Amino acid sequence: MTINKNMRIGELLTFENANLIAAALMNSGMHCLGCPASQMETLEEACMVHGLDCDVLVSQLNELLSGAPAEE
Repeated sequence: MTINKNMRIGELLTFENANLIAAALMNSGMHCLGCPASQMETLEEACMVHGLDCDVLVSQLNELLSGAPAEE
């Protein structure tokens, strides 16, 4: 799986290793993952709201997942 900036936050949180994705998003400053409205935002939209560089975050997430063992 490769994450891209057009994926919705809600979609990302259903993926394998969702706990790693959620932790990385929270650590980047996105503390609103449980908000119903945030579930429909794309990663790019959420980054704009939080003043984050989406390309950097996408790269970090993909790097994190590339070395993570799959959840069971």
